Amino acid sequence: MQAKIQILRKEAEKELVDSILPYWMHKMKDEEFGGFFGRITGKEKIIADAPKGAVLNARILWTYAAAYRIFGKAKYLQTATRARNYLLNRFYDNEQGGIYWLLDYKGNPLETKKQIYAQGFAIYGLSEFYRATSDEESLVFAQKLFHDIEKHSFDSRKNGYLEAFTRDWQLIEDMRLSEKDANEQKTMNTHLHILEPYTNLYRVWKNDFLKQQLKNLTEIFLNKIIDSQTNHLNLFFDNNWNNKSDIISYGHDIEASWLLHEAAVVLGDNDLLKTVEKAIPRIVRASEDGLLPDGSMAYEKNIAFNRADTERHWWVQAETVIGFLNHYQHYNDEKSLQYALACWNYIKHNLTDRENGEWFWSVYPDGTVNRDDDKAGIWKCPYHNGRMCMEIIERFSSKN
Repeated sequence: MQAKIQILRKEAEKELVDSILPYWMHKMKDEEFGGFFGRITGKEKIIADAPKGAVLNARILWTYAAAYRIFGKAKYLQTATRARNYLLNRFYDNEQGGIYWLLDYKGNPLETKKQIYAQGFAIYGLSEFYRATSDEESLVFAQKLFHDIEKHSFDSRKNGYLEAFTRDWQLIEDMRLSEKDANEQKTMNTHLHILEPYTNLYRVWKNDFLKQQLKNLTEIFLNKIIDSQTNHLNLFFDNNWNNKSDIISYGHDIEASWLLHEAAVVLGDNDLLKTVEKAIPRIVRASEDGLLPDGSMAYEKNIAFNRADTERHWWVQAETVIGFLNHYQHYNDEKSLQYALACWNYIKHNLTDRENGEWFWSVYPDGTVNRDDDKAGIWKCPYHNGRMCMEIIERFSSKN
């Protein structure tokens, strides 16, 4: 098994260093208007006048800050610094606080709403930049965004975080993160991507209020989001935490299994960690329902119609590898290691773009590559697959 793990580690590092990181460094850089282009199509066409998304910029920031922290190479720091400066100079709202959702291609505010999901990713990127460089200004802005979320989004009466606001932090009518989402006030996805940056921020800022809120977020997942009957994550909720969804998201199930564990470990709360460690195997086992015979993970399942969507999305496969590796590491579960290796094998042979670099958006159920959806864009970023590679590198380093 150790030999297979070391092969996986070498392959993940090669994929990261030779394919993923060069793609975003070289193809996405907007020399004319700054920052990064907003979109590259699935057929490798750069759309120079595409809007620039906060999530894409923040995820580039996180990815290259983490790469610099791990490898210490100046080229990664240069890309991370470019993303950091663009985020603070263009996306940050100096008057009202918070991060704009969308800029035009020249860097002017286009959609000024404050989507809490985007605030979270800004914290994730800035805290990682501080972790890699000790840049105090980045930590200060991460702290400001944390306080913005807590001031405007946290529901002190019914617990949890509300989805989205206008520029001046008033509740907005259309709270949806994307067109495919339900227009509900609370979602699993946003809570997961507050948990994730709060964990990273707590690594570098041992603040008591942050610790309290991160612990509370972890308990929200245990008590409200994880379905007590199925152990899948429920996705959409009204303000009173009534479930409003019939969809199982397999990628989010397996992603949450390791992010919850990470949060509990970083918090250092032994009682909470014990509770989380009881829940993780149940979530992992539930996610196995989405595994397909070729080693990949299905996208989602509609419970009401008992119908699975077996398109193989890039991010779902990346999270499948990490989630099962985490379960193998901490529970000595050999079956989970086999699932992780099988999914990586699927990724290598189906999702990686050997000609141009990076990964395709997905593979359709009939086995053909999806070139209709973006190669890079508001949602297609280097973070899921880049993080998968870096998690493998760090978890299975010869130093560990």
